[in-house]
Amino acid sequence: MDPYHKIKVFSCENSRYLAEKITKSLKLKLGRSNVTHFSDGEFQPAFDESVRGATVFIVQSTFPPVDNLFELLLMIDAARRASAYKVIAVMPYFGWARQDRKDRPRVSIGAKLVANLLHAAGCDRVMTTDLHADQIQGFFDFPVDHVYASSVFLPYIHSLKLKKLSVATPDMGGAKRANAYARLLECPMIICHKSREKPNVIGSMTAIGDVKGRNIIILDDMVDTAGTMTKAADMMMKKGALSVRAMATHPVLSGPAYENIAHSSISELIVTDTIPLRNTPDQDISKIRILSVADLFADLIDKVYNYQSISSKFIF
Repeated sequence: MDPYHKIKVFSCENSRYLAEKITKSLKLKLGRSNVTHFSDGEFQPAFDESVRGATVFIVQSTFPPVDNLFELLLMIDAARRASAYKVIAVMPYFGWARQDRKDRPRVSIGAKLVANLLHAAGCDRVMTTDLHADQIQGFFDFPVDHVYASSVFLPYIHSLKLKKLSVATPDMGGAKRANAYARLLECPMIICHKSREKPNVIGSMTAIGDVKGRNIIILDDMVDTAGTMTKAADMMMKKGALSVRAMATHPVLSGPAYENIAHSSISELIVTDTIPLRNTPDQDISKIRILSVADLFADLIDKVYNYQSISSKFIF
């Protein structure tokens, strides 16, 4: 790394667990910062070291609550006002990504608003993984490095050495992702078609493709209440599947998610650490395996900082 071109990596409070692994992979020290909390609920982040002239990377996934997003915005603003050369937001999980269009009258497009907020705060670039919809990149007026967790998931799939493997998508929207995995793994693809009664509530579901006698891996960008994923798994086991595993990059796992997974036909749920598991001691996490994206983002940071190509990170 260029000694005259400083690089500094900082973290917001709730993504420190991942930032520490990223800086360890980069062989750097995590930058010093703090957050002052006030009794009325306001908070003020600050850097505890100079960032003047440095390329500053700020690690923060914007999972709920909204404080995580606002802390990132304040950190970006603080870095810009402290004369940082560039400010890059490392957002392994980009919140509000499901609000990428007007799917009914009189609603906001939250993903576009978040992009505007990042720009207004002074962000120069965003790094993220597995956006809910690829076209969200077009909401930004600055570079977006959108990489895929396939580079983390594929080695694990190969290590399972499953015979009669098929990959499945829990809904039509994930067909592109499932098709890419099917092509790389040289295996068939199954598409699940679902209808929703209301948000987070599934009406009916059916599978398109050969299920009987197959070891199936369901692929998705995130798992929220796990309702769709577990219903798909149960359906495919009833149709004669040998086993059903699930892979999701972002473990949102809200509401009854842990209970749904524990009581489902899913033998294993593989997720990444873009979001920390917010489980309590009474929740069963025995089926959940966590793979880290720290090395993926460390390599991405290193390449961007040194003006190197990152096309190798785009497996799909």
